[in-house]
Amino acid sequence: MQEYNARIRPNELQHKPMMVAQLWPKRTSVSRLTLLGLALLFLVAPCRAGSNETGFVLKDGDTMVFLGDSITAARGYTKIVELYTLMRHPEARVKFWNAGQGGDTASGAVSRLERDVFAHGATVVTVAFGINDIAWGTKADQEHKQKYLDGIRTIVTECQKHHMRVFICSPAVLHQDPEKAETEFLQKMADEGMALAKSLGAGTIDISRGMREVQRKVVAANAQEKDPKNITRLHVEDGIHLNELGQLTMAWAMLKGLGAEADVSDAAVDAATAKVVSATGCKITDIKKLPDGVTFVRSDAGLPMNLGVLSALQYRFVPVPETLNRYQLTVKGLNAGRYTVRAEGRLLGTWDATQLAEGVNIASATANGWEPGGPWDAQSDAVKELVDARDKMWMGGRIRAQHNDTNPKAAALAKEFERSDQQLTELARAQARPYPYHFEVRVAQ
Repeated sequence: MQEYNARIRPNELQHKPMMVAQLWPKRTSVSRLTLLGLALLFLVAPCRAGSNETGFVLKDGDTMVFLGDSITAARGYTKIVELYTLMRHPEARVKFWNAGQGGDTASGAVSRLERDVFAHGATVVTVAFGINDIAWGTKADQEHKQKYLDGIRTIVTECQKHHMRVFICSPAVLHQDPEKAETEFLQKMADEGMALAKSLGAGTIDISRGMREVQRKVVAANAQEKDPKNITRLHVEDGIHLNELGQLTMAWAMLKGLGAEADVSDAAVDAATAKVVSATGCKITDIKKLPDGVTFVRSDAGLPMNLGVLSALQYRFVPVPETLNRYQLTVKGLNAGRYTVRAEGRLLGTWDATQLAEGVNIASATANGWEPGGPWDAQSDAVKELVDARDKMWMGGRIRAQHNDTNPKAAALAKEFERSDQQLTELARAQARPYPYHFEVRVAQ
């Protein structure tokens, strides 16, 4: 097992049992984890969320719009997709726009396509509806299903007229038995919507089943929890809207559906011969043999996405490290013993020669769980804050545009919001860019 303190994030807020029909019983959460025990979080078997086989969908010059209801309007999963894109593809100039609207439906969104999608020059749009379309299950009937399907058809065809790549998504999961949900009305309706989208030439992302893989892990962990206060949930009390863990789960499912790559880069060196064994997604230079190890410089094309101090608490359920964040280091030719690994002087952790020869994922490795590990970790933390700042400023601009357009300075304010948005985006992109990192692997003292 890798011996470092994994990054963790505080447990999401605990919630009382819900009063929504068809929700599973309150058997919920995980015991509080110690920093030492968090290394176990990275041994979870990978999930099998659907993915785009042609690589990551977003390309240089794209503008991505998230079209959806209040779950999208909460601006949780959308920011994680943005953060991933900035860190992994810092040279790609991709813009993001949140077009979530509380209470909206597929048919209702048709009327705002011009304002919220086309007007922003969208080239890619994800469409996530379904829960409101059947009024939280109170109108799960043929009439409302048809209205949903008609809305999906219109969204796809209208977006295609604007030469956009459209991805119809199944909705976020509800707080209910994941096995039972597989055969219920909402999933069947979403399946029909995705089948319709495919027949029209659009893409699809099965968010529901992707999230359900995580939900099953939560259910299993909660079944072992004896203290009802220590429950783990994906939702707030209404069983519909997502909490922080739920938004991360939805982001993970969407990223995999968008073809997000698991591998960041993979560097392998031989300490005995001071030779590069292999380098994928990176370059290795200035490799030198040391009396007790090896040193080299690693330059990457893109970097891992980390979500802040303590974030790895979430990874027990959402397999970010192995499915989105494999930043590998392999060091062969070391004598038996234990070795420290440092990047730019920062201690990442201690491993034995056998572990290093097999390869370790250092994406979130840190010797101090309360601080970032490698410089890439700190870069991602900084970019995350900039994404959050841009999101707050963007929301201020949206409120101004929709509810304060009579302001005599409206035009000047709109230009200033746009200028500030561009500045924050460029700053985040600059902060995300990799630079050469100096590594040292030496015998632990």
